[in-house]
Order: sequence, then C-alpha cells, then structure tokens
Amino acid sequence: MKIIELIIDETDEYSGVDAISLVEYPAIEENWVALNKNNKEYKFKSVDDDKRILMGALLVPNKMIYRKDGDEEYYIHFTKETVKKASELYLQRGNANNATYEHIKEVNGVSLVESWIVEDKDKDKSNLYDLDLPVGTWVGAVKVNNEALWKMAKEDGTIKGFSIEGFFAERAQRPKEPISEELETELSAAKKLLKIKEALIKMSQK
Repeated sequence: MKIIELIIDETDEYSGVDAISLVEYPAIEENWVALNKNNKEYKFKSVDDDKRILMGALLVPNKMIYRKDGDEEYYIHFTKETVKKASELYLQRGNANNATYEHIKEVNGVSLVESWIVEDKDKDKSNLYDLDLPVGTWVGAVKVNNEALWKMAKEDGTIKGFSIEGFFAERAQRPKEPISEELETELSAAKKLLKIKEALIKMSQK
C-alpha cells in the first residue's frame, strides 16, 4: 500500500496546521485526559467542571494514518521534524483559537492554552496524566468554554480526541510495500472508523 510523507512547504504561507478539531474518532488514535482546577487526572465520566481543560496528543510522528480517496487506499505520516515545525508555526501565526467540530463546523470557546513536544518519555509532563506518547509527539492542553462541546466530552463521550486541520505538501511517495500484521490490524480498524465517520457526516448534513 502506498505510503506518503506529508511535509510543510516553507515557501507557502498557508502550509501547516490552521485549526484543531474535536472529534469522536481521532485519526492518531490517542485519547485525552480531562483536568480539574487541582491539576489531577479525571476520567471523562467524573471530571470536575472548574478548569475545563482537555489534554492529549495533537500530532504523533511516524504514525501511519489510514486514508481513502475514492477507491485509492493509502497511509500518510509525519516526521518528528515536520511535527515540531507544525507546532511552532501554529502558534507563530496566532491560530490558538482556531477550532472545529468533526472537521465540519467552526466553533468558538476552544483555545490551545499549552503546547509542547515530547523530548524525553520518562521526564515528560504527559506522564503525570498517564499519556504514553512517543518522543516527538506534539501535545496540547485545550481549554473548552463551549458548553455544548464540554458536555459532549464530559458526559456524552461523543468527543474523544483531537485531530488537526491544515495544508501539507507530499514528499516523493514510497513504493508499495507488503502490509505488516500490525498495519493490517490498523487498516481494518481504520476502515471501520471511516465508515462510522462518513455516516456521521451524512447525518450532520441532513
């Protein structure tokens, strides 16, 4: 299956991440934790309302992300260098308040208030919240002052993670390779999630 590396085109002012989306099925397959005012971890069914901060992975390097374009199936991925550059440009361009719901609807009251790159798995702040993330991951803390979205994350469980939106260039494609057993499992799961997401999009458009 074709594997495409997505990169940032330094000559294009629009290349990079321009929004964070709150979604039910994050493509990077990493959920978040919710924090209360005392900075303790709470599971979604018992979070405190005071601080309203969601913390999780925004972009994971070298993670094979399944995509389907018509009949074509392929994987995309980002290197550590691209993830780091994307995180820097996102803040430099003043995009911290740009957010959407399920990549469909622009939403207000959602802001990135903390952002960092995991440099040491053992010493990283994400360990305080049991987020087992690889080196090079872009981690974000997002404050949610939007009542409807907070309820979906806290009570309904219909929002489970972050996804990014933006424009990236494609580096020369790697040739098709035999799919490993691990990727085969991921592909099967991704196809199921894709069908569910397509159904959600259709429902939202009615």
